[in-house]
Amino acid sequence: MNNSEHTIGVNSPKVMGDFGGHALPGAFFITMGLWWYIKIILLYTYKKQARICYLQSKAFFQRTENLEGIVFLGMVLTGVTCMQIFSESKESQLNKLLRFHHLTVYLFFGLWALINILCFNIRSIPVFLTKLMLANAFLVNAFIFYNHTHGRQMVDILVHQLLCLASFLAGLVAFLELLFTKSIVLELLRSSLTILQGSWLWQLGFVLFTPIGGPAWDLNDHNNSLFLIICFCWHYAVTYIIMGVVSVAVTWVVKWKVKNLCPSEFGLLKNAERDEESEEEM
Repeated sequence: MNNSEHTIGVNSPKVMGDFGGHALPGAFFITMGLWWYIKIILLYTYKKQARICYLQSKAFFQRTENLEGIVFLGMVLTGVTCMQIFSESKESQLNKLLRFHHLTVYLFFGLWALINILCFNIRSIPVFLTKLMLANAFLVNAFIFYNHTHGRQMVDILVHQLLCLASFLAGLVAFLELLFTKSIVLELLRSSLTILQGSWLWQLGFVLFTPIGGPAWDLNDHNNSLFLIICFCWHYAVTYIIMGVVSVAVTWVVKWKVKNLCPSEFGLLKNAERDEESEEEM
């Protein structure tokens, strides 16, 4: 969270920052991605499994939109506060500029969270502004961190470039959601890329600062660069495994809730599904 310097690797110059400064935003991104994914699965499952009970859940989803903006704005304020508290009193000009890089990223995500709150409370504001601001936040994040590693070592530059790739793709997907509204594929893709950014920020922290001890990474080793490229793909694969497990759990919970809270409607739905299957067989 501060911009103190750490010596990493063999004969490597000092690396600015610390593990906490990468783990905290990483946790925020993972929370954002998982929350979006759970909300998407809930909405889709309610529509498919309980057409009548789904009408009763609309008020719940409207409340979650307001809560989403408030929680994410709180995350941004927490990140900014931690950066200010743990910053060094006598930091160099370079450290100040790097800290302002992080603050700029928090600023754009804070604007998105604020617009998200306003759009669902003031009807005169168009709802599509939330997706536009989210796309801007991801793209600014990619642009900032692409230019965040000037003069650094090879591995340090690579891990930041991979983070930029995930952020740029997330911004592109968020922008495409403006053109193709209510596309569940794009929403799922945005969620997966957001979780990937969070998990990769944690990986970045472990590579640069080794918080649990052990041998430090050599930031000038080409073999480390090749391994981290593979590791980035593994992170994305694990992201989809986690999403699959969450999807099964959420679907089971919704089916159980529908069966217990709307038994008569669930029976009607079962009969309707059997009629549809018999028609397909004929």
